[in-house]
Amino acid sequence: MRRSCPQDAQRGFVIVAVLWILIALSSLAVIFAVYLSASARAMAIGDTDLQNEALVSAGVELTAYQLILTSDDKRPVQGAFHFRMDDANVGVTFASEAARIDLNYASKDVLAAFFAGLGANKDAANEGAERIIGWRTRPAPGSSNEEEARYAALGYVPRQSLFAHVNELALVAGLSPALVDRALPFVTVFNGSSDVDDSIAAPEVIAAFKKKSGANSDLFGGGMASTGGSFVDADPSAPPKSNVPKAKSPCYRVETTINFANGRSSASEVVIVLGDKRVPYRVLSWQDDVEPRDTLPVSRRS
Repeated sequence: MRRSCPQDAQRGFVIVAVLWILIALSSLAVIFAVYLSASARAMAIGDTDLQNEALVSAGVELTAYQLILTSDDKRPVQGAFHFRMDDANVGVTFASEAARIDLNYASKDVLAAFFAGLGANKDAANEGAERIIGWRTRPAPGSSNEEEARYAALGYVPRQSLFAHVNELALVAGLSPALVDRALPFVTVFNGSSDVDDSIAAPEVIAAFKKKSGANSDLFGGGMASTGGSFVDADPSAPPKSNVPKAKSPCYRVETTINFANGRSSASEVVIVLGDKRVPYRVLSWQDDVEPRDTLPVSRRS
């Protein structure tokens, strides 16, 4: 009977050790391959995000360049253009923030009429308008803070200062989430005026001023609203009214829609305030992943 010698046992240990080493190396190779694949995907996502940001910045830069080079009296209140860059088709629209109701300066009557136009009943509309005034108003020194007491049951206190963002509207007591969602596309905190520009304002916005000033009166100066949607003077002998907008704002909302060659698309919304030649503009708000909209400007009223 043949006995195993120490050399055979040693060879067996060596073979087992080599096999374990090979298994370990194979595992490392698999792990490294997975890591490379994940890293490649992460880098691709990062590159896409950087490309998207660069294209949005280009749209904002071109918009600011167009507006800054135009004198104040001839500066467009809205516009649109397209350009191609980095295998992407970019559509840009811009409009003055004077097209929107400013939550910080709109009167209670306008706000109430606005909410009523969006479907709220009279009591809910008036309550919502009252609560917005309370949210943005600091109480007089020494007076009781009834507005703060109203929010005690909600677990937070009202700002009692100017709205910093339109999304604060969801925190205002008395406004339903559905009403807030309907209102957000028509409000801003960057208009800086209690008025709006009737040449670019949405019908929902114009209706709020119309209700506030009377069904048959011109919401922007005493004229009569025509059935065709344009405005004429109440006095036929009066000279024609100027087309100069009543409200102007140095702030513009720039909406950028990007369609990439691979079929992917994205949309961003940036609010800028115009400056001077040294600092042409500053970014006030930047929001990505917004719902893409039509890139054509709103038709102006005659």
